[in-house]
Amino acid sequence: MKRAIIFLLTLLLVPAAQASVKLYIFDCGHIYRDDISDFGLSNEETNVRELFVACYLIDHPDGKMIWDAGLPLDLVGPRESGASNWYERSIIDQLSDIGVEPRDIEFAAYSHFHYDHVGAANAFDEATLLIQEAEYYAAFHDAVNNPIFRPPLYDDLMDSTKVLLNGDHDVFGDGSVTILSAPGHTPGHQALKLELENYGPLILSGDLYHFEASRMLRRTPVFNTDSSETLRSMNKIEVIRQESGATFWIQHNLELANSLNLSPYYYD
Repeated sequence: MKRAIIFLLTLLLVPAAQASVKLYIFDCGHIYRDDISDFGLSNEETNVRELFVACYLIDHPDGKMIWDAGLPLDLVGPRESGASNWYERSIIDQLSDIGVEPRDIEFAAYSHFHYDHVGAANAFDEATLLIQEAEYYAAFHDAVNNPIFRPPLYDDLMDSTKVLLNGDHDVFGDGSVTILSAPGHTPGHQALKLELENYGPLILSGDLYHFEASRMLRRTPVFNTDSSETLRSMNKIEVIRQESGATFWIQHNLELANSLNLSPYYYD
């Protein structure tokens, strides 16, 4: 009897990070650029011209969280001839494939508020928004001075429940899903660290880098808010990666995306 009680207590003490956190990956569009000099790279430094646009669902025992929401929904459909942005199936439809509706999402977190990361954000207005305070101010209150933001894509979130962050944030309180403050690309840019039981620790880059060459050469886009701050964020995230042994995914890396299992498959 005593052994049985000890065994049950041991089960109760298993951290939630070990309780099957699942990560689903969705194809939320593609971006093509003939000239990548705006990304801080010469056209000779990489032959990559097409960027993958990823969205993610983190399914935690205590709730579901969206990480990034892809290209604008008005782009959904067959690719038009010569289009530089295209998006075959909406994140809403892809979530529905696995039995998830927008109302089922408890938390919504976006690496930043550029158009290719918040395209379907208005669909998740019932979720609690996890956003760095600096990003909130820039995207919601100073967008007129930041033309790269497009408020119509996310203006329904103005009335959403929000948690304004000022640094790293442990979403579920168990270390399994941690938002990492990584400003520079935008004022409140953030990355995401996951602890998956089978896959292991994983960091999702946001737009800390767009290309593998960006990471190798430590280059920043000309449209970054603060390149010096971006470099400091690169240093921070790389240290976390090294210390944790995490795998690092550049979210826009098409070659990486083609090697991964997209939804309905998942990583845990």
